[in-house]
Amino acid sequence: MFRPLAAALLLCLPVPALTSPPDNAPVDPVAAVVDQLILPGFDRLQTRSAALDAAAAADCDPEAPALRATYHDAFDAWVTVSHLRFGPTETDNRAFSLAFWPDTRGFTSKTLAGLLASQDPAVTDPKSFAELSIAGRGFYGMEYLLYDDRFREPADYACTLIRATAHDIALTAAAIARDWHETYAPGMRSPGSEKSPYRTHEEAVQELFKAFTTGLQFTMDTRLGRPLGSFDRPRPKRAEARRSGRSLRNIELSLGALRRHGVLLATNHPALIKALNEGFDAADEALSRIEDPVFADLNNPSAWLRAEVLQQSIDLIREQHGANLGAALGVASGFNALDGD
Repeated sequence: MFRPLAAALLLCLPVPALTSPPDNAPVDPVAAVVDQLILPGFDRLQTRSAALDAAAAADCDPEAPALRATYHDAFDAWVTVSHLRFGPTETDNRAFSLAFWPDTRGFTSKTLAGLLASQDPAVTDPKSFAELSIAGRGFYGMEYLLYDDRFREPADYACTLIRATAHDIALTAAAIARDWHETYAPGMRSPGSEKSPYRTHEEAVQELFKAFTTGLQFTMDTRLGRPLGSFDRPRPKRAEARRSGRSLRNIELSLGALRRHGVLLATNHPALIKALNEGFDAADEALSRIEDPVFADLNNPSAWLRAEVLQQSIDLIREQHGANLGAALGVASGFNALDGD
């Protein structure tokens, strides 16, 4: 039921040009990604998180249509920037406070159950709430509060907890956007300057390339690989955000953002842009063949194989097109996106 909304979101986002600039006017890929993807993406997250905060303040009923709609809008915005796990999102564990997943030991449900049982007064103060376990905060914590009726009593405290979570998300999103605009974006555009975390332009390029390839790997191995499990033992209950019906939607949004990221990095290489788009088109085609939005049908061999085809198509983008893009950008061929610098 989310596919039209996801498609609408993608249509609203800025689409990079698919042709190269004139030979005498190459585009800086770092500035292209920062200005056309990163800054608009975190601005969108800030705006939509503020709307979620306002909706929770107005009506904390977990089934309130406005609350759930703004929750999905803000979560959509997070997914499109969730692969940018460096700089302002790393500060104070902000990314984890927004998105503690995968939660392999069930810490989110345990944390929320503990808060509801003890009625911890920390939820009434934003600073105290920010010091609570990140497992109970962010979009995944709120998912339990809105979509799992085990976490609705006592009602008054659950209401306060929903409002505290929404407000915390809004504060975190605003802090990330502020840091990007005030310090980190200028530092990426001007490597080697006094306040830049990068000594050279190549280091900034490598950071963005790493985010691209690691984003593909996370979507392939975690968002898709966790519910896939194995052919003999699929794990559909490990799907991301299955309670709110977002599992496939998050993959779709992630692939759309990663396509834009890759195309912007390849802005001076039209052949690479063409190849990247062909790779992502194949992944989109494979994704369109998946029928269950939360992978609940993976015990059906046909459904499992369709999901595996999607996984393989993402892996092809990462292995083949990612390697070609890295070579064109001057990233060392042996660089592993998960190894760090």
